[in-house]
Amino acid sequence: MSWKTAYRSFYYANAEAPDDIVLDPETTALLVIDIQNTYLEPKDTPEETARWQPFYERMRRTVIPNTARLIDECRKRKVEVIFARIACLKPDGRDRSLSQKKPGFNYLLLPKDLPEGQVVPELAPRPDEIVITKTTDSALTGTNLRLVLHNMGIKNVICCGIFTDQCVSSTVRSLADESFGVVVVDDCGAAATDELHRRELEIINMIYCHVISLDEVLTFFK
Repeated sequence: MSWKTAYRSFYYANAEAPDDIVLDPETTALLVIDIQNTYLEPKDTPEETARWQPFYERMRRTVIPNTARLIDECRKRKVEVIFARIACLKPDGRDRSLSQKKPGFNYLLLPKDLPEGQVVPELAPRPDEIVITKTTDSALTGTNLRLVLHNMGIKNVICCGIFTDQCVSSTVRSLADESFGVVVVDDCGAAATDELHRRELEIINMIYCHVISLDEVLTFFK
């Protein structure tokens, strides 16, 4: 199934197919969201680690290898590669947004220099690539990314990363509100479960972004 007809929600089930997408490398950026060491570490108990095993498998077998390929292809095309990661500036995390202070899964205390807060080694940023540090779900809301993109003349953003239904979705919505063209690469991202991943892609597709595959996005460059 083509990206033009896949991931249709109730709202867009009968909508016309979107126009072809053409990406100019000079005005396009790749944004890799929150693929950090902490999310690949075992949980507090063996039972919880087992519950997350499908996520770990998707990350190792699909998301990280595909994202490495996407980064490599973007670098070859001179597309700006940007990374966003969750990390706080204060050791006690006072600068975190409320969403990262609430108890439960979203609670994160990741001082910026800790190894677990870094991008996974397989996707390590190059010295000249921008790494945005955020204490919010959206990579735009709590950072200068908006200004950086505008200053570089970026009009379209390719998004990938985790978690689809949280930080990826928040970032995509913020980018759309700022009138950037956004595509989300299905097989370069994950939520905690495949069901959550697919459902969120249906929700954001056609209005906030277009959901595409890795192979498809590589055909969009003029």
